[in-house]
Amino acid sequence: MNISTGFAPEFRLIVPFFKIGVIVYLFCNLLLFKFNVQTLHNLDITVLSWVHLFLLGFVMMIILGAMAQLIPVVLEVEHFAVDLYYVIYPLLFIGTLLMVLGFVKYPLLLPFGGVVAFISFCIFLLETFLTILKVRKFNFVISTVLIANLFLFFGLIVGILLALSYSGFLDINIDTLLKIHIYCVLFGYVGITIIGMSLILLPMFWLSHSFSWIYVKSSVVILCIGIIFISLASIFNSVILEYFAYFLNFIALFLYFYQIYIIYKKRVRIEVDIYFKSMLFSFLTLICSIILGIVYIFYPTQELLLGVFWLVFAGFVSFIIIGHLYKIVPFLVWFQRFSPLVGKRKVPMLAQMIPVKSANFQFFFTTIGVLTIAISIFSGFDILFKSGISFLLIGTIFLIKDVFYMINFKEE
Repeated sequence: MNISTGFAPEFRLIVPFFKIGVIVYLFCNLLLFKFNVQTLHNLDITVLSWVHLFLLGFVMMIILGAMAQLIPVVLEVEHFAVDLYYVIYPLLFIGTLLMVLGFVKYPLLLPFGGVVAFISFCIFLLETFLTILKVRKFNFVISTVLIANLFLFFGLIVGILLALSYSGFLDINIDTLLKIHIYCVLFGYVGITIIGMSLILLPMFWLSHSFSWIYVKSSVVILCIGIIFISLASIFNSVILEYFAYFLNFIALFLYFYQIYIIYKKRVRIEVDIYFKSMLFSFLTLICSIILGIVYIFYPTQELLLGVFWLVFAGFVSFIIIGHLYKIVPFLVWFQRFSPLVGKRKVPMLAQMIPVKSANFQFFFTTIGVLTIAISIFSGFDILFKSGISFLLIGTIFLIKDVFYMINFKEE
């Protein structure tokens, strides 16, 4: 697929999303100190507050910032109303904080925080749909953007209902809606967005070309069907539908991995840099979580469930985002500040804008932290859990330093 940077918004629009995102990531890891690994439960209030802080304040904040850049570039049209993004990130940040406070201390704040976050996402969705309407010719990547945003909308509606129920404003079955909420947001939006954007970014960064998209197209279709079946299984309390949905999701992920393998084989070059290492660790943790998920179906234990979610969140999702930050941020800074100077004077190379040693330290400490915490979840050793958090925090400090360094890069 060809992409054009001529439609990209100004970098200063994107910067707050990335800065807020990595700082919230630090607070997510600090919040882990409140947990005792021996008493952890997936429906514990503190766990739910951490999940929403992580997904809304870190994952979604970074994704929305990246989408502000990627949507017009991929669609090859200008944003319908790009200035709306100046409203999106403060609303999302405020809504996230209110929701976290609602979970841990003031339940009445939860629906208000949910509404504020919902408004920010509605603005994003509306702006995205209106931008898509300007496209003359649809392709697969545009379709994934549209499908992912539809799942996000439904997931948010269910999330608001859950918030109203938790705070006492509405009497509904939380267990029925919770799985729908998780699958629509995590698999439907985050998952399909990652799949769609990786078909743009991986070939671009690995210089891969001349490959078929048949496997990833099939993956998205099957994943969508799986999410729908999970929703139906939750509504009708059907174990058969639920297991069939798990099977479809497994097939979808297998096809996606095979597509990534094809892209990798078609590469012109591959550098074992921070991006490659982050992608490798990300995909390995996803494979481990899938294996553990299969085991959980037959031997459902709380440790297995928490282990699966930890590897998906802290391993797969986190490292997908972290790895791309080391590619996207220097590219955007270079394009904004130095591309107009090409041919007029010497400009820095992209590789010079990445703090390699610091990035490697970040990777080392973060991976050690993620794996140590995973082991502690299964072993039940709280001191090991706290040690893993300490490693994770060191890696996070390096990440924040690196992101701010790349954003404020100055020639020596």
